[in-house]
Amino acid sequence: MEQQDLNKRLLLALVLSFFVFMGYSYFFPPAKQVQDTNKTATAAHATPQVATSDTTSVPSSSTTVATTNAPVQTASSALLRVTSEHFVITFDQFARISQVELLESKYQDEKGENVKILAASEVKPLEIRFSDSKLNEEAFKTPYVTTANPKIDLSSGEQTVVMTQTLSTVTVNKKITFKPTGEYDVVVELSTPTAYFITPGHRPVADKSMYMLVRGALIKGADGIINIIEDGDAEGYEKFENAKIASSFDRYVASMFFSFDKGMNVSVLKEANGDPLIFIEGKDNLHLGAYIGPKEEKILKAIHPELTDAIEFGWFSFLAKPFFKVLLWINDYVGNWGWAIILFTLLVKLVLFPLSYKGMMSMQKLKDLAPKMKELKEKYKGDPAKMNAQMMEMYRKHGANPMGGCLPLLLQIPVFFALYRVLLNADELQGAPWILWINNLAAMDPYFVLPILMGVSMWFQQKITPSNFTDPLQEKIFKWFPVIMTVFFVYFPSGLVLYWLVNNLFTIAQQYFINHMYAKHKATAIAAHKKTKD
Repeated sequence: MEQQDLNKRLLLALVLSFFVFMGYSYFFPPAKQVQDTNKTATAAHATPQVATSDTTSVPSSSTTVATTNAPVQTASSALLRVTSEHFVITFDQFARISQVELLESKYQDEKGENVKILAASEVKPLEIRFSDSKLNEEAFKTPYVTTANPKIDLSSGEQTVVMTQTLSTVTVNKKITFKPTGEYDVVVELSTPTAYFITPGHRPVADKSMYMLVRGALIKGADGIINIIEDGDAEGYEKFENAKIASSFDRYVASMFFSFDKGMNVSVLKEANGDPLIFIEGKDNLHLGAYIGPKEEKILKAIHPELTDAIEFGWFSFLAKPFFKVLLWINDYVGNWGWAIILFTLLVKLVLFPLSYKGMMSMQKLKDLAPKMKELKEKYKGDPAKMNAQMMEMYRKHGANPMGGCLPLLLQIPVFFALYRVLLNADELQGAPWILWINNLAAMDPYFVLPILMGVSMWFQQKITPSNFTDPLQEKIFKWFPVIMTVFFVYFPSGLVLYWLVNNLFTIAQQYFINHMYAKHKATAIAAHKKTKD
């Protein structure tokens, strides 16, 4: 196949793949399956249990727990209400976190109401399940009691509460120290050694957007490797010994346990719909660090630097994490996430400029060589091998690379997807304003100005970029790209659209510069050729 045609087809395939990925991720998000409470989720290697309504099996290093879920508690039956400047945490009569309400304005929904991050029907953080099914049933019928004030205010600092459950064979004490950041320490003490498990709960359900996001469970093992089990992908036999972090996470928020000194023995339950549910194997005296709330980098880093690993960015984490750190660093100086995105885009363009320069210069040369290539095709149309050989010789002689035009695009695609993950997952962008009407970079542009400007800039960029399509269909498809991109980006977060718009503007400026440089180069070459003739 002739190299220039290969170049065009590769470019076309890359861009079409981009649109397929972006369109599918938005218009066809993973469907949330409805849980069947009459089914039993049993670990593949665990001892089978008698199946009853809502019965599940949780594997551990030595025991298996078969439990009946605790009944849903109403607000009127709340055992504790913990209030800080940023959140309200409610505990039910089983000493579980029944709800977390975020008080900052940026977390308010479209109706202006505070976001509540836990679903009423899902397993709650701090739920304890015993291996002994009879004891477990008793535990879910026996409420905890406490001598503490049912209304706890953290405005003056951290507070400690002890909640006690007295069962027929064991007494359970949950000692919890609350901190204003959302961090809390958990100490579980049993009067008699008894096998049990404790969970950070089913992942929060604070985000209902249609973007393709990663949600589920994250476990950082003793070896430092981060394991992510997405909703619907749990196998039911995943085990991690001496793990450092166990997090149930949504787009912006998470409920997590952590232990960086002793580690935790973590097992993952496969729920009936395939969602993962984390359990930590209990001990007579279990001490865990815990956090529930937004995955904000500064908060997690202040608790422990390794907790920032709980901020996940999906497939492109190897690029997204350093990008995120650079964006944070820029934002610390400029104090505005919109300008931070613009400066980051400029930084990326500067880093990639040498390769972009070579690629764009090569495209200019290919445009000038197009008439000669057409002649070669006519001359050697009966001998493809010789035609390709002559073309390659022409490319070498004039310093043109038929694949050079693809290189900047190849590099730009992983950069875009990595930044796409950052701008979708970074809690810091929620409610972050830029200028004028853009008051939330995590939300779509309400007036569609940025997507339209982005489409116009892409059209203009195409207009000034050299092209030598010989296939009319390919040419028509590329001409429609700005329109397609505009439609796709209409509902995307304005921060992401801002990045693409600014990237286009910088590329246009870069193209004008390269066009100018190539014109000078061409004029110099013509002058030198005339001088040689003379």
